[in-house]
Amino acid sequence: MMKAYVDLVRAPAALTVLGDTLVGAGKPLRGKGLLLPLASVSLYWAGMALNDWADRDLDAVERPERPIPSGRISPDAALATAAGLTALGVGLAAAAGRNALPLAAAVWAYDTVLKATPAGPFAMAACRAFDVLLGGRAVLPAGLMAAHTLGVTVLSRGEVHGTSPRTAKAVLSGTVLTAALAGASTRRFTGFAAALGYAVTVGRAQWQVVRQPSGEAVRAATKEGIHGMVLLQSALTEHGAALPLVLPLARALSRKVSPT
Repeated sequence: MMKAYVDLVRAPAALTVLGDTLVGAGKPLRGKGLLLPLASVSLYWAGMALNDWADRDLDAVERPERPIPSGRISPDAALATAAGLTALGVGLAAAAGRNALPLAAAVWAYDTVLKATPAGPFAMAACRAFDVLLGGRAVLPAGLMAAHTLGVTVLSRGEVHGTSPRTAKAVLSGTVLTAALAGASTRRFTGFAAALGYAVTVGRAQWQVVRQPSGEAVRAATKEGIHGMVLLQSALTEHGAALPLVLPLARALSRKVSPT
């Protein structure tokens, strides 16, 4: 049963949101501020559970192995999980003196209303921006994290049936621009190295989609894009030098639980 819930919330993928509030704060998190990454994780997991609840009919056709269509978790249990994790995330943020209601509202709006519309990728990008801003008022880093999320979300729409070379090229161009702006915004060698690593790893996977825009290539690029958020976070904060250390763990766990 526990494995089903781990699959439902894509538990290991939450490692990629741990650095968001650190980026937003622009300084080390201390005291009650340490609750903010936990709030991010709770709301990320809530969004994943809610996503599967909202997509349960589509998943029954395209991804029957997912927890709900496979019968491992009922729709009501998935919805209750999403609601409980949302309340936990908002509560943790409140205990740290922050308001996570805009982020929670964006998560629920994306999964229940906006995901399948043209506004869907922008709504997902807003979720990431709100998560960064939960830590502080780092507008440029929030914008760059949102831009990356926008590209990953647009590309991920082709995970089953593939995408077009034009879409893949547009997303790759956005990644290159995001990496350049992140590199230009840092004064640290480690930050520049993180931006370069982000450009190489995420860009290489997206270039493969340009060459062969199949569903398999899109899934690989989406997974790399999710992991690439850690390197981008590291580039955007002076206190994120240790963030890339979570990447090996995230990559290893993604072989057991898909982040997409």
